[in-house]
Amino acid sequence: MPAMSLRTAAGLTALAAYIAVIFAANWAVQRFGLVPVGFGLRAPAAVYFVGLAFTLRDLVQNILGRWVSVAAIAVGALVSAAVSPALAVASGFAFFTSELADFLVYTPLLRRGWIVALVPANLVGCVVDSVVFLSIAFGSLSLLGGQVMGKAWMTALAVLLLAPVRHWYVLTPRRDSGRFAGAAA
Repeated sequence: MPAMSLRTAAGLTALAAYIAVIFAANWAVQRFGLVPVGFGLRAPAAVYFVGLAFTLRDLVQNILGRWVSVAAIAVGALVSAAVSPALAVASGFAFFTSELADFLVYTPLLRRGWIVALVPANLVGCVVDSVVFLSIAFGSLSLLGGQVMGKAWMTALAVLLLAPVRHWYVLTPRRDSGRFAGAAA
């Protein structure tokens, strides 16, 4: 059996982290409820984990391809719904719609650069996730500011951590997907 490439190993690691973050988000909201996110705002504790999920999904798409990313979104929605029975519909539907929104923004912008695609895609995803989740789970958007703020913090952290290595071949889009592997950021 051939050895697994560094790229495949990184992709599988990103995929596993993506699913783990979804589990952690649902666990955190049940365990901690509302948490402070800065500037006097509060949000469900899942906010920090969900903010990371968008970036991890983008990495899965870059490394393993679009179809694996779409499959990961479906698995994430199922995990989200299964982990949190009390919030199953809100969590699963919010996750599915927000990740698809992230995917739809990220994919066409990727040719213009990784960070150029990542930031707006994550922000669109976090707003869609927040509006859908809060509307279904709480019937109110009173926590919207905190939700968006917490997820924006996590997007900023992900960009700061990944920007120095953004040109590393493992993080760039797959060569066989018709995209340029060295897209500038």
